[in-house]
Amino acid sequence: QVQLVESGGGLVQAGGSLRLSCAASGRTFSSYDMGWFRQTPGKEREFVAALSWTGDSTYYGDSVKGRFTISRDNAKNTVSLQMNSLHPEDPAVYYCAAAAAGWGVTKHDYNYWGQGTQVTVSS
Repeated sequence: QVQLVESGGGLVQAGGSLRLSCAASGRTFSSYDMGWFRQTPGKEREFVAALSWTGDSTYYGDSVKGRFTISRDNAKNTVSLQMNSLHPEDPAVYYCAAAAAGWGVTKHDYNYWGQGTQVTVSS
């Protein structure tokens, strides 16, 4: 089992940057593909980015491609999301998730979730 705790959210001006981190507990963290999702009230949870367990393969949602970067450090049991050029449409609660059977772009592909961290962008 994996427990996930996100941090790093906050308020940033449009065009600015934030780095989200997700700390994982559990000795098998390195065997999970990892993902980031985001959600705003009344909307479905939206795929943001995913990363293979080796860190070699990444995939991004169209709305963040070229601006966000996902990475992981298996030695430290962490996965990060570097968010640059934040847009007014990026505010949401951002969630870290772990997939046991391969990453995907829907929430159903992931087995474990963190509690989320709020990102707010001021225009």
